Amino acid sequence: MSITQENKKSLMDEYKISPKDTGSAPIQISILSKRVENLLGHFKKNPKDHASRLGLLKMVGHRRRLLKYLNKVDHQLYQNVIQKLDLRK
Repeated sequence: MSITQENKKSLMDEYKISPKDTGSAPIQISILSKRVENLLGHFKKNPKDHASRLGLLKMVGHRRRLLKYLNKVDHQLYQNVIQKLDLRK
């Protein structure tokens, strides 16, 4: 259900801006997207898990706020992240 350290490390390597970057907005967005994807699979098996659904809604809201911030700060990086994660059309 949660993502492993190896998956998190690979996402950090793929979306980092500088060599020592571990928590920039693109990294946080990619990790949240992976967690949301995993939870969607969980809900196919457990449709009545309302407590986890609340957590999912919080994660989606957090990701939305990070995307809004990234769009305001660096629009080109925002476009690259959206395209890589296939979030919008």
